[in-house]
Amino acid sequence: MTHSTGSTHRDGGNTAFIVLISCVATLGGFLFGFDSGVINGTVDGLRAAFDSDSVGTGFNVASMLLGCAIGAYFAGRLADHFGRRNVLIVAAVLFGVSSWGAGIAASSAEFVLYRVLGGLAVGAASVMSPAYISEVSAARYRGRLASLQQIAIIFGLFAAFLSNYLLARVAGASTAEFWWGYEAWRWMFWVEIAPSAVFLVALFFIPESPRYLVAKGRLEQAAAVLTRLYGAEAGTRKLGEIQASLAGDHHRPRLSDLIARATGRVRPIVWVGIGLATFQQLVGINVVFYYGAVLWQAVGFSESDALLINVLSGALSIGACLASMALIDRIGRKPLLWTGSVGMAITLGTVTAAFATGTLGDDGRLMLSGTMGLTALVAANAYVVFFNFSWGPVMWVMLGEMFPNQIRGSGLAVAGLFQWGANFMITWTFPMLLAGIGLAGAYGLYTAAAILSVFFVLRYVHETRGRELEQMEG
Repeated sequence: MTHSTGSTHRDGGNTAFIVLISCVATLGGFLFGFDSGVINGTVDGLRAAFDSDSVGTGFNVASMLLGCAIGAYFAGRLADHFGRRNVLIVAAVLFGVSSWGAGIAASSAEFVLYRVLGGLAVGAASVMSPAYISEVSAARYRGRLASLQQIAIIFGLFAAFLSNYLLARVAGASTAEFWWGYEAWRWMFWVEIAPSAVFLVALFFIPESPRYLVAKGRLEQAAAVLTRLYGAEAGTRKLGEIQASLAGDHHRPRLSDLIARATGRVRPIVWVGIGLATFQQLVGINVVFYYGAVLWQAVGFSESDALLINVLSGALSIGACLASMALIDRIGRKPLLWTGSVGMAITLGTVTAAFATGTLGDDGRLMLSGTMGLTALVAANAYVVFFNFSWGPVMWVMLGEMFPNQIRGSGLAVAGLFQWGANFMITWTFPMLLAGIGLAGAYGLYTAAAILSVFFVLRYVHETRGRELEQMEG
């Protein structure tokens, strides 16, 4: 077994084909990012259109995340029954329906309904895209390919920020009328329809995950896919390894597999997955993604300048993801995680200190001195860079590869549920924290979470670099 695993490790297979189908899968990540970021420029429009207070606005923004939690949970389970690709096809349809409906919504309730549908798609794509990539790629470059997911997410965020900025600039404001009498913020949602259609069509041209096919007993199809991925000899060897990894479990994957038979307790690997998924959100990254425009307006920037700062953050994020992609299969996952945690703790602490020096103006906005405003801007963007160098891509890479074959779908389901549940709580509570304890208080909480994440990584996270999926233990 050791010899054959090493051979597979050296053999990258049909790299061009694997990269191509991985790129198709990461279109789900692009739509995940776009759907998450588009809300950033529409907050003023939502507030004006639906006459909502801070709690109502927070729920309108965070409503998608309820769907995300449900989508992530059920996607992992459904993928074990119907396949990874089929779940992604359903997600592509929901992306299109949601983007159309959110733009046409005439009430807050209607808007929330369509955003929840979009959330189902985002949740499904968030766990299935990296899982699919991990299951079709070789160990020696699996981390780099799975990192494409985060790069795609950031490209999606960047595209949303850029289109939001351009639409608001051309229209005059996000709340101003644009084409055909509809406000610009509605068009911000409708831009997403085009990439949703591309994703849907492209999915029909990629194969199903071979590990899913083996688990379902469809060995001939699995062998055919593995041959396309790795060649005849390596594909046959890999088929045997996958079968061997599942040999001790003849039943279909189920949620109870997450409980260790010997102890009757939840497997330790599941708790590590939950910890990774939750800490990625507790550091507050999506406050920057979802409320970036509001955040920078709160410290004195105009709407146009705030939206432009979002574009800058998106560009920096892409660079950080590319750096992570270059290093993840060289130095490993764990070093990137703890380095990012330390960097985020320092930069978030700096932002918190800068916000603490501010005073409230007559309009209720936090006013910073020129030096402190610049400090907050630089530190916040450095924080985004550290996140996208580490926890942004690495968390998704690890969730896609760390679970044994038998429990991958169930493990992803539970970890995804916690990830999006934490995301919802952070996003929903931010407007209330802003009104209650202020920006400095809110960012102080995110700083504390970043500090705790350092100890979590050092104590509980184990390296997965260079290991075949069949070698993962629960």
